[in-house]
Amino acid sequence: MSEEMNVEENEFEKLLNESFKTVHNGEVVEGTVIEVKPDQIILNIGTKADGILTRNEYSNDNSLDLTTVVKPGDKMEVKVMKMNDSEGTVLLTYKRLVAEKGNKKLEEAFENDEVLKAKVVRVLNGGLSVNVEGARVFIPASLVSDTYERDLNKYMDQEIEFKVIEFNPRRRRIIGDRKQLVVAQKKAAQKALFERIHVGDIVEGTVKNITDFGAFIDLGGADGLLHISEMSWGRVDNPRSIVSVGDKIKVLIKDIKGDRIALSLKFEDQNPWITAPERYAAGTIVTGKVARMTDFGAFVELEPGIDALLHVSQISREHVNKPSDVLQTGQEITAKIVDFNADERKISLSMKALELDKEAEEKDQEEEGSDAE
Repeated sequence: MSEEMNVEENEFEKLLNESFKTVHNGEVVEGTVIEVKPDQIILNIGTKADGILTRNEYSNDNSLDLTTVVKPGDKMEVKVMKMNDSEGTVLLTYKRLVAEKGNKKLEEAFENDEVLKAKVVRVLNGGLSVNVEGARVFIPASLVSDTYERDLNKYMDQEIEFKVIEFNPRRRRIIGDRKQLVVAQKKAAQKALFERIHVGDIVEGTVKNITDFGAFIDLGGADGLLHISEMSWGRVDNPRSIVSVGDKIKVLIKDIKGDRIALSLKFEDQNPWITAPERYAAGTIVTGKVARMTDFGAFVELEPGIDALLHVSQISREHVNKPSDVLQTGQEITAKIVDFNADERKISLSMKALELDKEAEEKDQEEEGSDAE
């Protein structure tokens, strides 16, 4: 009886062992999660021994709690890393399998000159590290953009596009290039912009940079120069008093020469000279501020965009050697318009004429008083 039982047990054990499959190092298998711990996953992979997947072989994140990513009953594709017969376990890896698949994708992208998109997972001193399905690609700082990037941290956790320009996984050298895509995109945008704009168009742009001589405006494909002399019909001493970096403004395309675009904020319908004849006819008494002086006279700003000349001979009845002897920049003066030339946009002033008018008026009053006596 005992012999029959032993035979049956042996046959049962034989059948049981035969029901388990045999796996080898490097083989990819599918398993079912049996148990999950924060640092370990146990899987049934159809072998006599259970499969063990540690946190280090699941992810590069040493703080990851595995109970948050899988649960009992989940199916997983893993790779056999080592058969540990003495402990009756099979050591598995997940991250290496994922990396191999990622490397395969990178190899195909390299061979086909394909554009990839992936998240930046690390910012290094020399560049960026991106993750493509578990495989890492290094993008040197010089290949991140077409301009020098002082701070690469702004790319952290951002998805960026790039091309694989070097693929050597054995030396762990997989290099990406984003710069060539940025250059190509800018060229395409520039071409589209120049096909769209014409002299005289009014377009919207963003103030990109400000200098002492003006501001550069990003028109979406190319930058245009808004010179300080084109910022207002009036006088502008500092471009920063008119625009700030980041401002969205509408500008006039004044000129296009090659890839250079000249811009203006002096819109013709706002030109003060359009209505100047109505306000500055000869004989009109006006008040203005001395804007600048020369040896032959002073230029007086009557309003933004309209200056008039006060010749040195018209400052006073008394002899004046040069305007700065009696006038100061910024000084407010009252004078009479003695000439208005709309075609040449010139206005001539005279303070002396007011003195003469006043003297004539006083003389008339004296004569009227004498007649009354």
